[in-house]
Amino acid sequence: MSRSRPYHHGDLRAALLESAERTLREKGVASLSLRELARETGVSHAAPGRHFKDKRALLDALALAGYDRLARALEGADDPSLPLQPRLTALARVYLAFAAENAELLALMYARKHEPGAAEQMAAGVDRTVGVFDRVIADAQRRGEIVEADPERLTLFTGAALHGIAGFTVGGILDPAEALGMTDDLIHHLLHGLRPR
Repeated sequence: MSRSRPYHHGDLRAALLESAERTLREKGVASLSLRELARETGVSHAAPGRHFKDKRALLDALALAGYDRLARALEGADDPSLPLQPRLTALARVYLAFAAENAELLALMYARKHEPGAAEQMAAGVDRTVGVFDRVIADAQRRGEIVEADPERLTLFTGAALHGIAGFTVGGILDPAEALGMTDDLIHHLLHGLRPR
């Protein structure tokens, strides 16, 4: 794609988000600026303002795009015909792989500094990703595969375990391959506990 190529309305927004995510991945959130994105994309410095009123709006759009991508990946990996352990393991692998490949984006997605106007969209993005795990927990309860407890709490515990391993991976405590390699054990211990049997 040529930097001097004129953009149509929808193309520019997508190009700006793509460039912003690349900058986020390579240099971090502090390096993002609308002016720099305009330069990299080959448009006037005022052009990004037609799509993002400020940097916060750009960051919110990146976070929403991240939620959408993660939700699609989770939905694509979910197989309701599987028993709970392999089904949950497949989803855990997708989540951990996403975290390893998109560390800065994941941190942005979970940040609490969003524009008030974006709060509803962020909540919908969270609900869509968490919703995959909600369905898995609800299906497992209907099948008698797990305890009859508050499904929201069980989903929270599951998400906390996954996000904890993801955080260790992003923080360099665990190698991404090592984290993915321990997914079976993570889900096994999550489902069966630590007591000897």
